[in-house]
Amino acid sequence: MAKKLSLKAALRARTGSGRLNQMRREGWLPSVIYGRGTENQNLKVDAKAFAEMLAGSTSENIVVNLDVEGAGTRLAFLQAVHHDPLSGKALHADFLAIDENTPITAHVPVHLTGEAVGVKAGGLLELYLHTVEIICLPNDLPEALSFDVTHLGEGDSLHIGEVTFPAGVKPTHGSEVVIAHIGKQGSGEEAAAASAAAPAAP
Repeated sequence: MAKKLSLKAALRARTGSGRLNQMRREGWLPSVIYGRGTENQNLKVDAKAFAEMLAGSTSENIVVNLDVEGAGTRLAFLQAVHHDPLSGKALHADFLAIDENTPITAHVPVHLTGEAVGVKAGGLLELYLHTVEIICLPNDLPEALSFDVTHLGEGDSLHIGEVTFPAGVKPTHGSEVVIAHIGKQGSGEEAAAASAAAPAAP
């Protein structure tokens, strides 16, 4: 399961691109928290601590305890991170206020394990779903999903309906959606058909 991290934050009143850029120069990351039954609040978090948190996580699907100065601690889900298109540096973060009993939707990275029989025979392993959209409670959120492909032969596909998800985790994709496929060496027709059956990666 994903680790629940803590992050210090403070309320902010400054808005406008000029003021937000000044805030970033001061070492802060402008943020906002929102959610059902919660009034939107503009926040700022320590940019360095936030970057370290992202660097230590396998994805940006992170449940955090936001320690808001003067306003107590809030359980939140990192909903989105807006990055600079050139530098990749985080510019803004959106947090969704949650509680431990309300399901959240997240896109979790996929890892394939084992050496497929079809690959040993000369086939090509192709991953079509780099992330899987799932629904679960915050405490059940996995850092990644690992699927074994050892049994796949040439021409075989691994489908959502054929794999086991962790307890409390439910995929939103249909059971027929292809996760991975073993293409036959020298023929792209079968792989192309499997690719067409798979949804575009989010």
